[in-house]
Amino acid sequence: LATALSECFISVLIRDVLCISFSWYAFIIKSMAAKDGEKLPPGIFEYGGPWKYLTFLNLLLQMVFFGMAVVNDLQTGKNTVKGLNKWKDLIFSVLAFPVGMFVVLLFWVIFAYDRQLVYPESLDAFFPLWMNHAMHTVVMPVLLGEILLQHHVYPKTKNGLAALGVVGLAYLGWVIFIYLAVGLWVYPLLGLLSTSGVLGLFLLNMTVVAMMYLLGRTLNNCVWGE
Repeated sequence: LATALSECFISVLIRDVLCISFSWYAFIIKSMAAKDGEKLPPGIFEYGGPWKYLTFLNLLLQMVFFGMAVVNDLQTGKNTVKGLNKWKDLIFSVLAFPVGMFVVLLFWVIFAYDRQLVYPESLDAFFPLWMNHAMHTVVMPVLLGEILLQHHVYPKTKNGLAALGVVGLAYLGWVIFIYLAVGLWVYPLLGLLSTSGVLGLFLLNMTVVAMMYLLGRTLNNCVWGE
């Protein structure tokens, strides 16, 4: 009886955490999207709106993942649960964890060096401090908590890294397309680099993202075993 009650409590706890996480990201996305109608500093939402920023895309990614996790937790059909759980694990392992951790790490490293390159002071009047941390800090503990609460099946390392590489190239293409269309770099840092510098930075970033993928896999195995 004690075991059954313990399992029931853990199940309810996980479901509550998933629902709270999904609601949190939905709230942040709504709050950020609402800024699109305000008079923001020049170039912030010009051409592409918030969709050009990896931070916003990451928030959408996290919301989709936790939404899938909630639906998966509520499903009762065995075949349905198996299929949805497979996609949930794939999105978490290949995208949600490595991209989320990368956004937090890269943002604060550049912010500490020179915030004007990634988050100019002019944005403080539009995005309050709590929203900045919601977009660039809270993501990390939520992802680490997800690893502690639920086991995730990772794909083969080469397949996972290949999929991550395709997504990275797609985003690079989107950033370059915006620059060619309006002559504006999504991130001011890119405007200080040559073409080879932009490519070098992209390769460096992809290396860091790959390391985040391997970190997620390692943490998952440490907590749950192979």
